Amino acid sequence: MPALPSLEELLDSAHVVSLPMRVKFRGIMERETLLLRGPLGWGEFCPFPEYDDDESSRWLAAALEAGWLGFPPPLRGRIPVNATVPAVPAERVPDVLARFGRVDAVKIKVAERGQELVDDVARVQAVREALPDAALRVDANGGWDVEQAVEALGKLSAVGLEYAEQPVPTIEGLAEVRRRLVAAGTPVLIAADESVRKEDDPLRVARAGAADLIVVKVAPLGGVQRALDIVEQAGLPAVVSSALDTSVGIRAGLALAAALPSLPYACGLGTVSLFASDITLDPLVADDGAITLRESVADPGLLEQYAASGERRDWWLDRLRRVHSVLEGNQHGLFTDP
Repeated sequence: MPALPSLEELLDSAHVVSLPMRVKFRGIMERETLLLRGPLGWGEFCPFPEYDDDESSRWLAAALEAGWLGFPPPLRGRIPVNATVPAVPAERVPDVLARFGRVDAVKIKVAERGQELVDDVARVQAVREALPDAALRVDANGGWDVEQAVEALGKLSAVGLEYAEQPVPTIEGLAEVRRRLVAAGTPVLIAADESVRKEDDPLRVARAGAADLIVVKVAPLGGVQRALDIVEQAGLPAVVSSALDTSVGIRAGLALAAALPSLPYACGLGTVSLFASDITLDPLVADDGAITLRESVADPGLLEQYAASGERRDWWLDRLRRVHSVLEGNQHGLFTDP
């Protein structure tokens, strides 16, 4: 097992930045992240503020894999990606899509707190009108209960959906929604996201027959190699997605997508287009519906320009100290418990 880099080494290489968003996403207009420079490249540590130290330790393991261990050999050099439409009013959809250029697939956020099903239907219809031939998938982030999910997906399926991501919060609920959609003849596949990355056992959703496919994200799962192992053991098709990362984090997502034996769906790795600025002069954004696999190097000028305030920097460095301590006491697999 590789030695865990020392806390002193990480603190010496750490940069905390706050990047402005073009549109509100997950309720925020500024994305804070901590970047680490290792001997093999840059890593990104950016668990959302509400995540506890134990859950955040997987995110740190992923950042250390990127900077200190490196990625597995790629099987492909270009990764198809989808556009992402946040829970914006329908009239804003064309502006959001314009930032992604040509795409063949779009993920649309639905079930936003404070909104109604009519808002979701209007947003999805607006995407379909803008892109008649694109593959559309919706992401509810577990925002519905079973009854709401069955009703909503029945209506949304009229425009043609590739799949619905995490329509309800629990694995048992996913299995029930999936069963009822099949019984009703509603042609929507079920994808599990939170039920993979936030579960103590990421394979339980597959054993329960609760999903047709799984969404895998490098940082929440503890790194590229661990995510590859989970996909292999789950035996389900996988979609690689991001956790609202900068190009440094997207590079790790591309490494996972490039190493998977098969890649049947466009990946949710186009989210750099949601940022007003990035930390590299060569952002990992889609070109003609795909991103070419390449390294991501943080630019010193951009790191300085978007450096977080002293108070926020101290908050992130304190978090790094705590989470590093968690990893020190829990070193299995790469740097964390598989």
